[in-house]
Amino acid sequence: MTIAVVVFPGTNCEHDVVHALDLLGTEAKLVWHRETDLSNFSGVVLPGGFAHGDYLRTGAIARFSPVMAEVERAAQIGTPVLGICNGFQILCEAGLLPGALVANRDLKFICRPIHVRVESTDSVLTNAAKVGDILRIPLNSYEGNYIVPAEQLTDIENSGQVILRYCNEDGVVADRINPNGSTNNIAGLASRSSVQTTGDASSKVLCWLPKPPRTLPPRSKPTPPTYDRRHTARNRGAGHAGAHCSRDDGRRIRPCHQNPRPHSATG
Repeated sequence: MTIAVVVFPGTNCEHDVVHALDLLGTEAKLVWHRETDLSNFSGVVLPGGFAHGDYLRTGAIARFSPVMAEVERAAQIGTPVLGICNGFQILCEAGLLPGALVANRDLKFICRPIHVRVESTDSVLTNAAKVGDILRIPLNSYEGNYIVPAEQLTDIENSGQVILRYCNEDGVVADRINPNGSTNNIAGLASRSSVQTTGDASSKVLCWLPKPPRTLPPRSKPTPPTYDRRHTARNRGAGHAGAHCSRDDGRRIRPCHQNPRPHSATG
């Protein structure tokens, strides 16, 4: 099994995802956003960052990257697709999941651990958990306020597409606990089940705003990227966004308070 970790200009959490997959014993390869063939991969991850500098609207430009046609094709045939933070925003912009993400209700960048409650285990991401489990995960974003029209919200709730909700450490869900104003405290979302295309009732397109890979222990040694180094140069040259990285040199995770993004909109 090999997982494609898609890298856009401005992505900065790709190595965190590769590290997490490595700890799970899964091979991962970094895939530049101009790639047009993902047929050899068993899954796709769109990691956090600031794709294309979050210009126009977060995820609005990345949605038109060549790789997204392949991501959509993969989703249609039942390949698991996960969007984390900026990846969540891109999947919504691409229409693979309903709704959109806008600025946090207090218009402040959030960079702190939060709690989420598992609402559904009918997905490839949560099927090893139990409904009601409480997870403590770092949240790192400015545009994390999930919105969706009322009629779609009713459908989402009734079909069990919400997989995570913001809560407190005791599992209480309330507006006062909501860190960003997200509708119904929604922190993670899944597509409808893929039973018609794969025979598997688990949802295969998933996204959540918090960043689980940032809770992991650091690597014991640096791991070089598997794509051409020129891609790294182009990525790091894509405005202010590419200059921020959640790792120094692959050996330790930089705490988020040492990794400020004063001009950035999302994470």
